[in-house]
Amino acid sequence: MRRPLRFGYTTGACAAAAAKGAALMLRDQRPVEAVELTLPAGMTVTFPLHGQRFDRASAACGVIKDAGDDPDVTNGCEVRAEVRQGKRPFENPGQSPVVISGGTGIGRVTKPGLAVPVGAWAINPVPRRMITEAVLEVFTAHDALLTPHVIISIPDGVERAGRTLNARLGIIGGLSILGTTGIVTPVSHQAWTDTIDTALQVALAAGCRQVVASTGRSSEAIAERHLAWAEEAFILMGDHVGHLAAACARHGVRELIVAAQFAKLVKIACGHPQTHAAVADLDLATLCGWGRAAGLDAALIKRLELAHTARELYQQLGPRHPFIALVAARAIACLQEWAPGVRCGVLLAGYAGEPAVTFGTSFE
Repeated sequence: MRRPLRFGYTTGACAAAAAKGAALMLRDQRPVEAVELTLPAGMTVTFPLHGQRFDRASAACGVIKDAGDDPDVTNGCEVRAEVRQGKRPFENPGQSPVVISGGTGIGRVTKPGLAVPVGAWAINPVPRRMITEAVLEVFTAHDALLTPHVIISIPDGVERAGRTLNARLGIIGGLSILGTTGIVTPVSHQAWTDTIDTALQVALAAGCRQVVASTGRSSEAIAERHLAWAEEAFILMGDHVGHLAAACARHGVRELIVAAQFAKLVKIACGHPQTHAAVADLDLATLCGWGRAAGLDAALIKRLELAHTARELYQQLGPRHPFIALVAARAIACLQEWAPGVRCGVLLAGYAGEPAVTFGTSFE
């Protein structure tokens, strides 16, 4: 019997817990080994603290992020918080009662369309609220001329950010502090779909009404050579084509181009909104049925029947064979169903970096 999958905690939850621990040490001038934090999801969790230090001026500690059984690039990183009491800025009377900024390993936003404005630290609104509430639990009453200052950092955040799409999204210099519930749901693919949504918002904020969604970096590289569009228009969606298409319809994208190699294109054409091998089986028998329905000659049907993979079939037929166009047309029909009101097309990427073949739109 398989054990249940473990859920984990977001960087926002870890940052809030670290901030609470640092605030307690600054106030009480004694070590704190763990803190309890009530998450937006409603549960109360105990977070062990690491690397504690404190003196009369400031205190700091960290929380090691546990992403449960849905690990991402931030799993195992240390999210640290330093808290000190600083003078209350007078230039902005309506500001938050806690000043929150980023330190080492936290990125800054350089493009519009994200949850925080250009120039701000990449600490999203819900984590900011969680940090503020956690610190104000400790400093419920303090000198009216002082306000808690919190600096969030991830010591190896710059290195980890290099394995993400942050730079493309306009988050430069480190990672983001994210999360809306405090919980990471195992095998939810939420990190991917959140990144897709963010990339789409950045594209729209940059004025792009046409986007290119690629299933992988090889397909994207070919699309970039074929289409001279703004860099914000290129979105790496992985296997989440259905999610991307529906998001395009919700946000008013005018045109969606899906760039994919033939094996992924077949899965889309078969109506799979999620094209990962563990989710969508590649049914070559379906291709045979399409070929018969289209009246293809017996020799070609035999080739379809004998093919072991879609890649093998593609390499036998070549990108400009009418049967490839038939599969592309079925894929476009599925995209139109998932993205009503959006003009859809396909950019078919070869397996050896060869020039793309396009179907379904003008590709101006």
